[in-house]
Amino acid sequence: MRALISVSDKSGISEFAKELENLGWEIISTGNTHKKLLESGVSSIEVSDITKFPEILGGRVKTLNPLIHGGILYRRDDEEDKKTIEIFNIEPIDMVVTNLYPFKEAYDDESLSDLDKIEQIDIGGPAMIRAAAKNYKFVNIIVNASDYDLVLKELRESGETSLETRKYLAMRAFAHTAEYDSIISKYFNEINEKDFADNLSLSFNKVEDLRYGENPHQKASLYKSINSKDDMKIYQGKSMSYNNLCDYNEAINMIKDFEEPTAIAIKHGSPSGIASSNNINDAYKKAYNADPKSIFGGIVIVNRDIDLELAIDMNRTFLEIIIAPKFTEKALEEFRKKKDLRIVEDENIYNKDKSEKMMKILNDKLLVQEYDRDLDEKFEYITENKPSDLEIEEIKFAWKVVKNAKSNAIVIAKDKASLGIGQGQVSRIWALENAIKQAKEFYDGDFNDLVLASDGFFPFEDCIEIAKKNGIMTIVQPGGSKNDDLVIKKANEYGMKMVFTGRRHFRH
Repeated sequence: MRALISVSDKSGISEFAKELENLGWEIISTGNTHKKLLESGVSSIEVSDITKFPEILGGRVKTLNPLIHGGILYRRDDEEDKKTIEIFNIEPIDMVVTNLYPFKEAYDDESLSDLDKIEQIDIGGPAMIRAAAKNYKFVNIIVNASDYDLVLKELRESGETSLETRKYLAMRAFAHTAEYDSIISKYFNEINEKDFADNLSLSFNKVEDLRYGENPHQKASLYKSINSKDDMKIYQGKSMSYNNLCDYNEAINMIKDFEEPTAIAIKHGSPSGIASSNNINDAYKKAYNADPKSIFGGIVIVNRDIDLELAIDMNRTFLEIIIAPKFTEKALEEFRKKKDLRIVEDENIYNKDKSEKMMKILNDKLLVQEYDRDLDEKFEYITENKPSDLEIEEIKFAWKVVKNAKSNAIVIAKDKASLGIGQGQVSRIWALENAIKQAKEFYDGDFNDLVLASDGFFPFEDCIEIAKKNGIMTIVQPGGSKNDDLVIKKANEYGMKMVFTGRRHFRH
């Protein structure tokens, strides 16, 4: 039996090769792998001794030879194949152990030139992997060091691996080359400045199986993009559920719109309270007070460090997850009183990379779009009454909040805190009525001082009339309806202040 070993990642390879040798396998190897094995006391034949052809072009060509690929692809049960290898004196290769040049590391290394990165694109390795995996009926292909023990166990017990194991190894092999090619494809899309490529290759690695999906009868797993960075640091708590992870993702994307100290409470993917202040402790209090009922069992994200005082305040209610850029040691000690509470540090809060894309799977289709992260609206003051500078600041805050609520959405806010969020409604009137109802439940002040924000334009005057009836006199909305003139006329009739943004922010 013969094994061809050519690995970039050499961890554990000497021990594995030595065990193969002890089991009677003959070892073939290339370049640095050959040197490594010899230094480790493993007998090894260099590939060039078999091909009678040296490595050329700076090592670009090593194993691309019929004497190698013929040995890998030879079908042991095919009479014509048997005759062919006899004619050309090709010896079978029964195992290929290889992993590829570290292109991912080169891709991430900003100090390397394009030419340096391209040299880390493996050619012979993928060819051998695909050949061995295609011929899995007869050949073992090992691309992950974690599979060494499995293969050795079966070889020791029965002298060969099972067909089921070889199928499994082939699956791992094709996943390995697919992942490798997806990184290369992404790299070339970037250097060709293709935001939306004609062909999109994605690769994800499994992180864990989840207890269940959105509901207990649904199976689910978590996968991570090979291009993602580990920004999360989990200090304590139960493992994340499917719904926790969905809420977590919404929280991270919402908080990026706010520069001031801001706290956001989220439940079922929707904000229940959002508030900003000059300090994070006060921002949390305002976000909590916006809806002290719905925050129960929700998650909270803040964009400033959490100290002991804030930790004590947060521990007064039942929360599933708390996310912050940093925690003081005393805050962490306080949170340990609730062992199931998930405490997560995530620097991704500050990442506002506009090149990132958001994706949504629609059965057998994939939607890809830019994130909605631009808030450079040109506010147009279109009513006779104009807002003051202070009111403009309140308008801008309310507009950020409604941008992050699910459409149709209406937000009522004051002092840079949401008081009512009506969202996810099929009718804008219902969204307005829900926002007013929530605001009246938890706020007992003068509605005349409140700002109303709508994520879409008002097609009719009815919402203006409802706002006036409830004392709300300041409105911000995109504008753009064919009935804008009627809406503006009605606002002027009531002495209201209305601002057009010229841009909508729907969230589906």
